[in-house]
Amino acid sequence: MHGAATARLPYNARPMRLYLQQRPTAGEAPKYVQLTLEQDLFGGWFLVRESGTTGARPTVKREQYLARDTALAAFESARDAQLKRGFQVMFAQGADAPR
Repeated sequence: MHGAATARLPYNARPMRLYLQQRPTAGEAPKYVQLTLEQDLFGGWFLVRESGTTGARPTVKREQYLARDTALAAFESARDAQLKRGFQVMFAQGADAPR
């Protein structure tokens, strides 16, 4: 009855999370970025970007997307931008987590 294209995932069934960290310079705490992609109650998607220095107050930004493909593209783009800045993936979670 329902094709794979119309099937909805249960709420937050497969959130994705990446934790990236940059090598600290002498005397500095390491900088980090955490990217989380999660589904909301209405079938939309949130990309949450948390960044900061370990031990300090983080900066958190949320972006909302209606389609999973668009949200996933934004997630991968954010990841790629951080990799270019010298961050390394320390932790990846989620069945579909891009690494």
